[in-house]
Amino acid sequence: MASRIHRAKLFKPVIPGVAPMLFASNHHFPRHSHDQFGVGVIASGGQRSWSGVGTVRASAGDVIMVNPGEMHDGAPFEDAVREWRIIYLDPATVAREADEEFIGTAEIVRPVARDPLLACRLMELFASLTAGHTDLLDREEQLLRTVIALFRGHGMARFRSSATSPSVSRAVKHIDSAPERPVSLGELAALSGVSRFQLLRGFSREVGITPHAYIIQRRVTLAQRFLAVGQSAAEAALQAGFSDQSHMARAFVRQVGVTPGRYRAAVA
Repeated sequence: MASRIHRAKLFKPVIPGVAPMLFASNHHFPRHSHDQFGVGVIASGGQRSWSGVGTVRASAGDVIMVNPGEMHDGAPFEDAVREWRIIYLDPATVAREADEEFIGTAEIVRPVARDPLLACRLMELFASLTAGHTDLLDREEQLLRTVIALFRGHGMARFRSSATSPSVSRAVKHIDSAPERPVSLGELAALSGVSRFQLLRGFSREVGITPHAYIIQRRVTLAQRFLAVGQSAAEAALQAGFSDQSHMARAFVRQVGVTPGRYRAAVA
Protein backbone atom coordinates (compact mmCIF):
# COMPACT_ATOMS: atom_id res chain seq x y z
CA MET A 1 0.00 0.00 0.00
CA ALA A 2 1.38 3.40 -1.03
CA SER A 3 2.35 5.78 1.75
CA ARG A 4 0.20 8.86 2.11
CA ILE A 5 1.63 11.99 0.51
CA HIS A 6 -0.26 15.22 0.81
CA ARG A 7 1.07 18.71 0.24
CA ALA A 8 -1.35 21.61 -0.05
CA LYS A 9 -0.79 25.33 -0.24
CA LEU A 10 -3.55 27.89 0.13
CA PHE A 11 -2.49 31.31 -1.11
CA LYS A 12 -3.75 34.50 0.48
CA PRO A 13 -6.42 35.97 -1.83
CA VAL A 14 -5.34 39.12 -3.66
CA ILE A 15 -8.72 39.57 -5.40
CA PRO A 16 -11.83 39.20 -3.23
CA GLY A 17 -13.69 36.01 -4.07
CA VAL A 18 -10.75 34.38 -5.88
CA ALA A 19 -8.75 31.75 -3.94
CA PRO A 20 -5.89 29.77 -5.57
CA MET A 21 -4.64 26.47 -4.13
CA LEU A 22 -1.81 24.13 -5.07
CA PHE A 23 -1.89 20.38 -4.35
CA ALA A 24 0.52 17.47 -4.72
CA SER A 25 -1.21 14.48 -3.19
CA ASN A 26 -2.33 10.88 -3.37
CA HIS A 27 -5.11 11.71 -0.89
CA HIS A 28 -8.58 10.29 -1.59
CA PHE A 29 -11.12 13.09 -1.15
CA PRO A 30 -14.60 11.89 -0.12
CA ARG A 31 -17.75 13.23 -1.72
CA HIS A 32 -18.22 16.88 -0.84
CA SER A 33 -19.15 20.22 -2.34
CA HIS A 34 -18.02 23.83 -2.19
CA ASP A 35 -19.82 27.16 -2.10
CA GLN A 36 -17.63 28.32 -4.98
CA PHE A 37 -16.87 27.35 -8.55
CA GLY A 38 -13.68 25.29 -8.69
CA VAL A 39 -11.58 25.38 -11.87
CA GLY A 40 -8.13 23.84 -12.10
CA VAL A 41 -5.51 22.11 -14.23
CA ILE A 42 -3.90 18.72 -13.62
CA ALA A 43 -0.15 19.41 -13.82
CA SER A 44 1.04 15.81 -13.46
CA GLY A 45 -0.41 12.39 -12.74
CA GLY A 46 -4.14 11.91 -12.91
CA GLN A 47 -7.29 11.24 -10.96
CA ARG A 48 -10.73 9.73 -11.26
CA SER A 49 -13.71 11.39 -9.66
CA TRP A 50 -17.42 10.92 -9.20
CA SER A 51 -19.63 13.64 -10.68
CA GLY A 52 -23.20 14.29 -11.68
CA VAL A 53 -22.49 12.71 -15.08
CA GLY A 54 -20.84 9.64 -13.59
CA THR A 55 -17.19 8.73 -13.04
CA VAL A 56 -14.71 10.82 -15.02
CA ARG A 57 -10.94 10.69 -15.43
CA ALA A 58 -8.54 13.61 -15.68
CA SER A 59 -4.89 13.41 -16.78
CA ALA A 60 -2.04 15.90 -17.04
CA GLY A 61 -3.15 18.94 -19.03
CA ASP A 62 -6.86 18.40 -18.44
CA VAL A 63 -9.05 21.11 -16.93
CA ILE A 64 -11.16 20.05 -13.94
CA MET A 65 -14.33 22.00 -13.09
CA VAL A 66 -17.11 21.96 -10.51
CA ASN A 67 -20.14 24.14 -9.79
CA PRO A 68 -21.08 25.55 -6.37
CA GLY A 69 -22.97 22.91 -4.40
CA GLU A 70 -22.08 20.13 -6.87
CA MET A 71 -21.08 16.85 -5.23
CA HIS A 72 -17.74 15.37 -6.31
CA ASP A 73 -14.81 13.38 -4.99
CA GLY A 74 -11.29 12.64 -6.17
CA ALA A 75 -8.89 9.69 -6.11
CA PRO A 76 -5.46 9.31 -7.73
CA PHE A 77 -4.65 6.75 -10.40
CA GLU A 78 -3.17 3.69 -8.65
CA ASP A 79 -2.50 5.73 -5.47
CA ALA A 80 0.19 7.74 -7.31
CA VAL A 81 0.74 11.40 -6.49
CA ARG A 82 -1.02 13.86 -8.79
CA GLU A 83 -0.41 17.58 -8.80
CA TRP A 84 -2.95 20.20 -9.65
CA ARG A 85 -3.56 23.92 -9.41
CA ILE A 86 -7.09 25.07 -8.73
CA ILE A 87 -8.81 28.41 -8.33
CA TYR A 88 -12.02 28.79 -6.32
CA LEU A 89 -14.34 31.54 -7.56
CA ASP A 90 -17.23 32.94 -5.52
CA PRO A 91 -20.49 32.94 -7.55
CA ALA A 92 -20.83 36.70 -6.99
CA THR A 93 -17.37 37.21 -8.50
CA VAL A 94 -18.29 35.11 -11.55
CA ALA A 95 -21.55 37.04 -11.95
CA ARG A 96 -19.67 40.32 -11.78
CA GLU A 97 -17.12 39.24 -14.35
CA ALA A 98 -19.64 37.73 -16.77
CA ASP A 99 -22.63 40.05 -16.43
CA GLU A 100 -22.01 41.60 -19.85
CA GLU A 101 -21.49 38.27 -21.59
CA PHE A 102 -24.16 35.96 -20.20
CA ILE A 103 -27.83 36.11 -19.35
CA GLY A 104 -28.86 34.37 -16.18
CA THR A 105 -26.65 32.46 -13.78
CA ALA A 106 -23.69 30.67 -15.35
CA GLU A 107 -23.24 26.92 -14.86
CA ILE A 108 -20.40 24.63 -15.87
CA VAL A 109 -21.68 21.71 -17.94
CA ARG A 110 -18.79 19.20 -17.75
CA PRO A 111 -16.43 18.19 -14.94
CA VAL A 112 -13.36 17.49 -17.14
CA ALA A 113 -12.25 18.91 -20.49
CA ARG A 114 -9.21 18.81 -22.74
CA ASP A 115 -9.03 22.54 -23.53
CA PRO A 116 -5.49 23.87 -24.07
CA LEU A 117 -6.65 27.50 -24.33
CA LEU A 118 -8.56 27.41 -21.04
CA ALA A 119 -5.71 25.52 -19.37
CA CYS A 120 -3.30 28.24 -20.52
CA ARG A 121 -5.63 30.97 -19.25
CA LEU A 122 -5.91 29.24 -15.87
CA MET A 123 -2.17 28.80 -15.50
CA GLU A 124 -1.59 32.47 -16.38
CA LEU A 125 -4.24 33.55 -13.88
CA PHE A 126 -2.79 31.28 -11.19
CA ALA A 127 0.68 32.76 -11.75
CA SER A 128 -0.73 36.28 -11.60
CA LEU A 129 -2.57 35.57 -8.35
CA THR A 130 0.39 33.92 -6.63
CA ALA A 131 3.27 36.12 -7.84
CA GLY A 132 4.04 39.09 -5.67
CA HIS A 133 5.07 41.45 -8.45
CA THR A 134 1.97 41.54 -10.68
CA ASP A 135 -0.31 44.56 -10.46
CA LEU A 136 -4.06 44.75 -9.98
CA LEU A 137 -4.87 45.52 -13.62
CA ASP A 138 -2.97 42.44 -14.81
CA ARG A 139 -4.81 40.26 -12.33
CA GLU A 140 -8.17 41.70 -13.31
CA GLU A 141 -7.48 41.14 -17.00
CA GLN A 142 -6.34 37.58 -16.37
CA LEU A 143 -9.44 36.88 -14.29
CA LEU A 144 -11.84 38.28 -16.90
CA ARG A 145 -10.21 36.37 -19.76
CA THR A 146 -10.30 33.14 -17.77
CA VAL A 147 -13.96 33.47 -16.74
CA ILE A 148 -15.03 34.28 -20.31
CA ALA A 149 -13.02 31.35 -21.72
CA LEU A 150 -14.51 29.04 -19.10
CA PHE A 151 -18.16 29.86 -19.67
CA ARG A 152 -18.00 30.39 -23.42
CA GLY A 153 -16.48 26.97 -23.86
CA HIS A 154 -18.05 24.99 -21.02
CA GLY A 155 -20.98 26.95 -19.59
CA MET A 156 -24.67 27.56 -20.09
CA ALA A 157 -27.47 29.57 -18.55
CA ARG A 158 -28.51 27.91 -15.33
CA PHE A 159 -32.16 27.01 -14.80
CA ARG A 160 -33.78 25.79 -11.62
CA SER A 161 -33.86 22.00 -11.61
CA SER A 162 -37.10 20.20 -10.85
CA ALA A 163 -35.39 16.84 -10.42
CA THR A 164 -35.15 16.99 -6.64
CA SER A 165 -38.18 15.52 -4.87
CA PRO A 166 -40.10 17.71 -2.38
CA SER A 167 -39.14 15.44 0.53
CA VAL A 168 -35.41 15.75 -0.18
CA SER A 169 -35.77 19.48 -0.83
CA ARG A 170 -37.35 19.94 2.60
CA ALA A 171 -34.57 17.96 4.28
CA VAL A 172 -31.85 19.93 2.51
CA LYS A 173 -33.54 23.23 3.34
CA HIS A 174 -33.84 22.23 7.00
CA ILE A 175 -30.16 21.31 7.20
CA ASP A 176 -29.04 24.44 5.35
CA SER A 177 -31.05 26.67 7.69
CA ALA A 178 -28.83 25.72 10.64
CA PRO A 179 -26.12 23.13 9.84
CA GLU A 180 -24.65 23.51 13.33
CA ARG A 181 -27.86 22.23 14.95
CA PRO A 182 -28.03 18.52 15.91
CA VAL A 183 -30.61 16.64 13.84
CA SER A 184 -31.65 13.00 13.59
CA LEU A 185 -32.68 10.99 10.55
CA GLY A 186 -36.06 10.49 12.20
CA GLU A 187 -36.54 14.25 12.56
CA LEU A 188 -35.65 14.83 8.91
CA ALA A 189 -37.94 12.00 7.78
CA ALA A 190 -40.87 13.32 9.83
CA LEU A 191 -40.32 16.80 8.43
CA SER A 192 -40.17 15.40 4.90
CA GLY A 193 -43.22 13.15 5.26
CA VAL A 194 -41.44 9.90 4.34
CA SER A 195 -39.88 6.96 6.18
CA ARG A 196 -36.30 7.13 7.36
CA PHE A 197 -35.23 4.60 4.72
CA GLN A 198 -37.06 6.46 1.93
CA LEU A 199 -35.36 9.69 2.93
CA LEU A 200 -31.93 8.08 3.17
CA ARG A 201 -32.29 6.41 -0.22
CA GLY A 202 -33.73 9.49 -1.93
CA PHE A 203 -31.22 11.88 -0.36
CA SER A 204 -28.26 9.72 -1.38
CA ARG A 205 -29.59 9.34 -4.92
CA GLU A 206 -30.45 13.00 -5.51
CA VAL A 207 -27.78 14.83 -3.51
CA GLY A 208 -25.00 12.29 -3.98
CA ILE A 209 -24.16 11.72 -0.31
CA THR A 210 -26.02 10.76 2.86
CA PRO A 211 -27.69 13.37 5.11
CA HIS A 212 -24.92 12.92 7.70
CA ALA A 213 -22.16 13.48 5.15
CA TYR A 214 -24.04 16.52 3.85
CA ILE A 215 -24.31 18.00 7.34
CA ILE A 216 -20.59 17.46 7.92
CA GLN A 217 -19.61 19.20 4.70
CA ARG A 218 -21.95 22.12 5.50
CA ARG A 219 -20.35 22.37 8.96
CA VAL A 220 -16.91 22.48 7.37
CA THR A 221 -18.12 25.37 5.23
CA LEU A 222 -19.37 27.12 8.37
CA ALA A 223 -16.04 26.52 10.10
CA GLN A 224 -14.22 28.08 7.12
CA ARG A 225 -16.26 31.25 7.57
CA PHE A 226 -15.56 31.42 11.31
CA LEU A 227 -11.84 30.83 10.80
CA ALA A 228 -11.73 33.47 8.08
CA VAL A 229 -12.87 36.15 10.54
CA GLY A 230 -10.16 35.19 13.03
CA GLN A 231 -11.87 32.75 15.38
CA SER A 232 -9.72 30.01 16.88
CA ALA A 233 -10.10 26.42 15.75
CA ALA A 234 -11.78 25.54 19.06
CA GLU A 235 -14.28 28.38 18.70
CA ALA A 236 -15.00 27.52 15.08
CA ALA A 237 -15.54 23.85 15.92
CA LEU A 238 -18.02 24.71 18.65
CA GLN A 239 -20.01 27.21 16.63
CA ALA A 240 -20.05 25.01 13.52
CA GLY A 241 -21.63 22.14 15.46
CA PHE A 242 -18.72 19.70 15.67
CA SER A 243 -18.45 17.55 18.78
CA ASP A 244 -14.87 18.73 19.37
CA GLN A 245 -11.89 20.35 17.67
CA SER A 246 -10.32 17.07 16.56
CA HIS A 247 -13.57 16.00 14.88
CA MET A 248 -13.61 19.26 12.94
CA ALA A 249 -9.93 18.93 12.04
CA ARG A 250 -10.41 15.47 10.52
CA ALA A 251 -13.41 16.57 8.47
CA PHE A 252 -11.69 19.82 7.48
CA VAL A 253 -8.55 18.11 6.14
CA ARG A 254 -10.60 15.52 4.25
CA GLN A 255 -12.70 18.18 2.53
CA VAL A 256 -10.47 21.25 2.21
CA GLY A 257 -7.08 19.54 2.06
CA VAL A 258 -5.36 21.69 4.71
CA THR A 259 -5.66 21.89 8.50
CA PRO A 260 -7.92 24.50 10.14
CA GLY A 261 -4.84 26.22 11.54
CA ARG A 262 -3.18 26.57 8.14
CA TYR A 263 -6.44 27.74 6.61
CA ARG A 264 -6.89 30.39 9.30
CA ALA A 265 -3.32 31.63 8.90
CA ALA A 266 -3.82 32.04 5.16
CA VAL A 267 -7.20 33.78 5.05
CA ALA A 268 -7.92 35.39 8.43
